[in-house]
Amino acid sequence: MIMEIAQIDVKPGSEADFEAAVQKAVPLFKASDGCIAMELQRSIEKPQRYRLMVQWNTLEDHTVKFRGSDAFQQWRALVGPHFASPPEVEHTQQAVQGF
Repeated sequence: MIMEIAQIDVKPGSEADFEAAVQKAVPLFKASDGCIAMELQRSIEKPQRYRLMVQWNTLEDHTVKFRGSDAFQQWRALVGPHFASPPEVEHTQQAVQGF
């Protein structure tokens, strides 16, 4: 399993609209090949900063299939207008499991 972590800073005052746009996009992720789960976390210290975390079966499910899909274009159309800067995206895989 691969975890996509996107750090997203939104424009001041657009937090509620951004969260609503992400909620509308949930079905796009659910219908995507290899997508296991997704969630959006909001920073307490920096309330305009979010982390979108998406679990994928493989790296290619995200980087090739999803990013090359119409669903990705719809996703960006929904959330892109709220970005203060381009998201920083990285992929991780579990190294140690605690409990």
